[in-house]
Amino acid sequence: MASHIVGYPRMGPKRELKFALESFWDKKTSAEDLQKVAADLRSSIWKQMSDAGIKYIPSNTFSYYDQVLDATSMLGAVPPRYGWNGGEIGFDTYFSMARGNASVPAMEMTKWFDTNYHFIVPELGPDVNFSYASHKAVDEYKEAKALGVNTVPVLIGPVSYLLLSKPAKGVEKTFSLLSLLPKILPIYKEVISELKAAGASWIQFDEPTLVLDLDSHKLQAFTAAYDDLESTLSGLNVLIETYFADLTAEAYKTLIGLKGVTAYGLDLVRGAQTLDLVKSNFPKGKYLFAGVVDGRNIWANDLAASFSTLKELEAVVGKENLVVSTSCSLLHTAVDLVNETKLDDEIKSWLAFAAQKVVEVNALAKALAGQKDEAFFSANAAAQASRKSSPRVTNEAVQKAAAALKGSDHRRATNVSARLDAQQKKLNLPILPTTTIGSFPQTLELRRVRREFKANKISEDDYIKAIKEEIKKVVDLQEELDIDVLVHGEPEVSVPSHRNDMVEYFGEQLSGFAFTVNGWVQSYGSRCVKPPIIYGDVSRPKPMTVFWSSTAQSMTARPMKGMLTGPVTILNWSFVRNDQPRFETCYQIALAIKDEVEDLEKAGINVIQIDEAALREGLPLRKSEHAFYLKWAVHSFRITNCGVQDTTQIHTHMCYSNFNDIIHSIIDMDADVITIENSRSDEKLLSVFREGVKYGAGIGPGVYDIHSPRIPSTEEIADRINKMLAVLETNILWVNPDCGLKTRKYAEVKPALNNMVAAAKLLRTQLASAK
Repeated sequence: MASHIVGYPRMGPKRELKFALESFWDKKTSAEDLQKVAADLRSSIWKQMSDAGIKYIPSNTFSYYDQVLDATSMLGAVPPRYGWNGGEIGFDTYFSMARGNASVPAMEMTKWFDTNYHFIVPELGPDVNFSYASHKAVDEYKEAKALGVNTVPVLIGPVSYLLLSKPAKGVEKTFSLLSLLPKILPIYKEVISELKAAGASWIQFDEPTLVLDLDSHKLQAFTAAYDDLESTLSGLNVLIETYFADLTAEAYKTLIGLKGVTAYGLDLVRGAQTLDLVKSNFPKGKYLFAGVVDGRNIWANDLAASFSTLKELEAVVGKENLVVSTSCSLLHTAVDLVNETKLDDEIKSWLAFAAQKVVEVNALAKALAGQKDEAFFSANAAAQASRKSSPRVTNEAVQKAAAALKGSDHRRATNVSARLDAQQKKLNLPILPTTTIGSFPQTLELRRVRREFKANKISEDDYIKAIKEEIKKVVDLQEELDIDVLVHGEPEVSVPSHRNDMVEYFGEQLSGFAFTVNGWVQSYGSRCVKPPIIYGDVSRPKPMTVFWSSTAQSMTARPMKGMLTGPVTILNWSFVRNDQPRFETCYQIALAIKDEVEDLEKAGINVIQIDEAALREGLPLRKSEHAFYLKWAVHSFRITNCGVQDTTQIHTHMCYSNFNDIIHSIIDMDADVITIENSRSDEKLLSVFREGVKYGAGIGPGVYDIHSPRIPSTEEIADRINKMLAVLETNILWVNPDCGLKTRKYAEVKPALNNMVAAAKLLRTQLASAK
């Protein structure tokens, strides 16, 4: 019985790739240094899987930034602004597309399906001259082969690549991206031919868009693509891999009808209903790569249950044609539980990171082959039983409080227009008020202080003193820049990464959460996050942010935002317990945040931001499931602030997703002000307002991209604000960056914010003179 891994984490067990990338970007190390770190990581991954007994080991799942960007490079689909003149794409062009450079912005970045991973969105049009411009897939196959490992090269499938793309700037939005299929397939044929010549016997095409709601035209594109590729694929075993959800009956019929395809990879964790399709109709002689080991969560597999499922499938597809696999790439989970030295033994026994999941896959494959490791299965069963019965998991008071939420929609008593009037009387803000999203740069000195405090090298008093000094610097800087609504900069938040740092910060202070030391997961590029683990019922033992927020407010007469992370984002950016519905866990978190909001208000904080950056990413991939998710997600947000006074202004923040399709749910959240990503997605958000959606609350579409080191000019920002004023009322528009500033340097932040404030003042003057 064979085993397969869809893909594997790239960063390394101690984030080796992250540090190598950042050192290279800072020009501290050479391209050769970066390439050596990458080669060592790939070699280690292939050896680990080979040693574990995995038969079908993937290659070309490693990436210096993103696998979709790798496909864009392979196809030579470089937007003209990067000045690429052909030939093999090098690091300069590759990283300019990913991160931008001093003269041009980066390509758009958005969430990969409903995960917290981000991909770089291809920009395509009828005039793109595709060419074979990156030989990475072939090079990595050869590299593994030279190490004695015959891998399965993995490519983003041609149809999914196009469906995940967008029309380039200047191209009609109605342009059919699938019309480019005849232009990209010749490149795929070149790659396939080179892989065959190099000795590959299998090839894996990831076609995850097959799980989406696709019309017949889009499904037909899959048929057309693989019809065209059939002769080139002759002599290869071809695996089409899908993941993240069930296939519709129509998509399944399309999949099993594709020509030249040997095997089908199905997610049987998030796509459990696909089992029925397999049982009712599976093509004779084909392989089923059964994704029974969860690639997106960190819970140990229930081996007995998976074994039972596999035995059912074995009766359908045949013993020799069943391959045990992960549900998707292990990119979305942490690397190795061995590196966790601070988790207690009980919780640790409930978990499996990527390295452990590789072992689980092989253990299931061996068991099906009659070589069951009884001791391994027995230990797994004991851990499953321990988790079900542990008193740490259940809190009856929390469950009772969450159950009592049913029957109310938890709306604030007054409509948003009246609330904004009451808030303006209290806050007295100018038109186009300026603010930032929350965090400020994390200096080396600040990181040193936090590190020494955690290591007990400095006292709590010394730590508090140092954090207060940092807050004072941030407050003084904002006053010097003349920003209207201030933030304290989040210096007490200890993880220098993406917005998930706040999720960890709150999780550390809530019951029902556990934390890792090295449980890092790639979010985008070199950015890694360390999701908390929600293992039990959630409650707030004591206030979490009140001390720091009130300390910061005491330093200024200007409004100081209290900074919280919303329940849906905490849920979606954590590894969530899988023993109860997600919405039940979310309601528990909402009640904990509600307690914190009301304590902040009592402490004199008049503006409270409750980030829901990840609300959109949790949207199910199937439209039929949207309404239920949005109902409980939006309800959870309203629970957090339903008890505050009209004069308390509730902000929320969202970033790096396509929000246009849920704009009515965003309105239904009933926040007073929403700040939202806008600049990197080519102001896509504004189109929804051009199409007539009325938004009466405050709104701050981001005026510049904080994920790029590029500093926008005053004129550029003013131009963006003018575009917003064309579709939004002056009295509701806010001016702010796209996201928090933690990942940037002060040398970038100060001039960018200075230009942002200058642009707001310029527009205020122009608006006043136009009256």
